[in-house]
Amino acid sequence: MKIAVCDDNIKDIKNITAILEEYKESHKGTEFEIVKFSNPDKLRDKIRQKEFADIYILDILMSDTTGIDLGSQIRKIQGECVIIYITSSYDYALDAYELHAVRYLLKPVDKNKFFEALDYALFCTDMKESPVYLVKTKDGLVPVSHSKIEYIENCSRMLEVHLTDGRLVKSIFMRKAFEEEIGALTEDKAFMQVHKSFLINMSFIRRLESSSVVMESGASIPISRKNAANVKRGYLLFVAEQYR
Repeated sequence: MKIAVCDDNIKDIKNITAILEEYKESHKGTEFEIVKFSNPDKLRDKIRQKEFADIYILDILMSDTTGIDLGSQIRKIQGECVIIYITSSYDYALDAYELHAVRYLLKPVDKNKFFEALDYALFCTDMKESPVYLVKTKDGLVPVSHSKIEYIENCSRMLEVHLTDGRLVKSIFMRKAFEEEIGALTEDKAFMQVHKSFLINMSFIRRLESSSVVMESGASIPISRKNAANVKRGYLLFVAEQYR
């Protein structure tokens, strides 16, 4: 994952970079590289050389160009990518959204708004790279990328979806059996039901034990006794598949 920041004001680049680093620190499991450009021509050169980023954070009012022109060039060459605009003026908001920018933020940047913008930008990026599981919550359907799910627990007939960044998404009361609710996920080879109340993403197993599996977060997930041999076999096959 690569995030490109382009602003001709060095101080603003430092501020944005600091917030990005704070976001990464507070969202464990979220990794990205930050590349910085104080000269938009340098970013143009990278785009022409097809050295793309996944997310672009662009200033709009720069000395020799506008972020709108720069965003338009990025779209023409790269096509699919996520753009966030950060600027000191409302004047270009319509132009920004015509370029399908996901957010338009004003300087000085509010950290909470910036974090929300990053949440959405990363979600949009994940949508292109990973299938999505829809969780029925009290606030409506919440889409969750398969690649962000560490494990799911059936807790009093409600799904507790534990994400790799430490967040928890809770479903409303389930009318169907747990196996039916997670049916779409079990079609993904990364997922395995190891217990009547637990589904895990094998990509995030830290250690497999005789009666439990330890996940990257440190959570210890029980393995049902009758299913222990199948879990061990399934995990070994999954690991072998990753190295083919």
